[in-house]
Amino acid sequence: MGEMDSQENFVKALQARYERKLKDSEIELLEYWKAHLDKLASLKPEGVASLQQQIKKVGEMMKNRIMVLKRD
Repeated sequence: MGEMDSQENFVKALQARYERKLKDSEIELLEYWKAHLDKLASLKPEGVASLQQQIKKVGEMMKNRIMVLKRD
């Protein structure tokens, strides 16, 4: 019985550590892209076309990052 409790505690601790790591990674990712969007929001574009170009640039950055992650 003691060994079973020990294994259960190990699995729970490992799962909690994994979930925390996943959450930290998600927070880091969201902060990264939020910074790019904040930069876009602070720009004073000369028109809609300029803003669209900046949005497309961020979209391309996201697309490239997704492709890199899928390769790993």
